[in-house]
Amino acid sequence: MSGFSLQSEPFTLDRDCEAVMVPQGEPVTLPAGQTGYITQALGGSFTVYVEGNLFRIAGKNADALGKPEPPPLELPDNASDEDVEVLIWQQLRTVFDPEIPVNVVELGLVYDVSIEHQDDDQRVVYVKMTLTAPGCGMGDVLIDDARIKIEMIPTVARADVDLVFDPPWNQMMMSDVAKLETGML
Repeated sequence: MSGFSLQSEPFTLDRDCEAVMVPQGEPVTLPAGQTGYITQALGGSFTVYVEGNLFRIAGKNADALGKPEPPPLELPDNASDEDVEVLIWQQLRTVFDPEIPVNVVELGLVYDVSIEHQDDDQRVVYVKMTLTAPGCGMGDVLIDDARIKIEMIPTVARADVDLVFDPPWNQMMMSDVAKLETGML
């Protein structure tokens, strides 16, 4: 399953699998043999429906669902900051709210990206992003997902993803693609 689907795909876990309960954001372990349905597969992570609950499974655990892990990222040896920034934005476009089939960039949740160099030619990336609602239980999960995906980029030593609420997010910050996908256009 490569993307959002209107049909759910059944699965049986091959092994115990770390997951996060949606929308509470609580970490859980789903046991080997657990059955359910993949309802969304976007950005290298999966939203699954199990016994009346939704869970998010990270791409690193794709094998438990019988799916391939996302391939490693590549960057040319002489990559400029501009090349790295393009890849950062690509990675941020793989961060999805488990309940909405729209990435955080299209939702207008990413406010700023900047890059600094360390003495060893490694980069530190700073991201300011927000949430659609301040009390969102998945906030820490989305922030961590953004950080992990940016740190997968070669030459990025660290990513600091800060959660900000100024300016407050509103639906006008969404791209037309996001508005269309969510029925707001």
